[in-house]
Amino acid sequence: MALLWLVIVGGIIIGLQGVWFGRPALRRLKYTREFSKLRCYAGDELEMVETIANEKRVTVPWLRLEAMMPRSFVFRSGSGMDISQGDIYQNHKSIFTLKPFTRITRKHPIICSKRGIYTLNTVTMTGGDLFGVWRSTQPIPVHLSMIVYPSLVAAEDLPAIYQVWQGEVEVSRWIVEDPFLILGVRPYGAGYPMNRIHWKASARTGELQVYKQGWTADPQSWIIVNIQESEDMWSVVTRPEPIERALSYAATAAADAIGRGLPAGFAHNGYRVNGGRDPLRIEPDYGSPHLELLLEAMAETELKCMVPMEQFLNDEVKRNEEAHQARSYLLITSYVSTAMEHEIARLHEQGHRVTILPVEPNHSGTKSSKAVSA
Repeated sequence: MALLWLVIVGGIIIGLQGVWFGRPALRRLKYTREFSKLRCYAGDELEMVETIANEKRVTVPWLRLEAMMPRSFVFRSGSGMDISQGDIYQNHKSIFTLKPFTRITRKHPIICSKRGIYTLNTVTMTGGDLFGVWRSTQPIPVHLSMIVYPSLVAAEDLPAIYQVWQGEVEVSRWIVEDPFLILGVRPYGAGYPMNRIHWKASARTGELQVYKQGWTADPQSWIIVNIQESEDMWSVVTRPEPIERALSYAATAAADAIGRGLPAGFAHNGYRVNGGRDPLRIEPDYGSPHLELLLEAMAETELKCMVPMEQFLNDEVKRNEEAHQARSYLLITSYVSTAMEHEIARLHEQGHRVTILPVEPNHSGTKSSKAVSA
């Protein structure tokens, strides 16, 4: 009989504590999650800050928070989270006990190991009583978007040809001739190309005359990334490492050029997140806001080819037929095909400069290390 009363009393106690602690467990709880930075470079360390507040008189015996996060967010060991790793995402669990009118703030150091644009939508909150008899679950919207730029590369880690392009662009700010600005004629000299000969003036004077071109400042710098890893590649990239390195080179070149007061543009022949049907082209411009625009475009680049690079360069040649300013191209690619060489030569004939920056640091050969200049 005593055992029966013990069971009955115990059941009543469990039921009462379930009603007291379990049913209102998620009431008047406030939760926020934020990052110390919403824009960073791959490899940067930042903090994820969680704040949970209990604004009622009743203690919450246990509260579990669960969220799916990208696998590229690397949390330090001892971050106070239970992490279950997957191939693309990882499941995070945090456990709290909240006294009445209590606020808890937790800071979790993380490293963003891979570029991209990441969206965190909801966190699932589950709470209950002491014995787990009563429990309830509620999704909490967070609506966070993290933009991770490609990592920057130290100057000494870039192929040597980059220093050549860097110097040529800097010097060309003041001494490059504009092939579309004709000031007159002058006598022919050694080294002038045949396409600069003014035949009517030569016939009139009896001596070879060439066009006298004007000078321009701040030639447009275009940074172009070839998403293709080889000439035979199509659609999805199978070896992402070279292309990721190419985007890091591009981010470094853009930051360097704009940091020195030069206009820089960016283009590639791949797809992008929420992009259109045409390859990306961002016209050259100045300043930090423009640099952020370029870096964001690099962050959202998908490793999937839209058009072959030779077609992209052919479109650039056609577009330049109506251009009126010299351009300096930095083509970042892991290979140069015969068709690409043909289009590069056509850009050369138009008066533009093309510098080929090889992606593989140990790659050698004239095709990937030479600068084709006007």
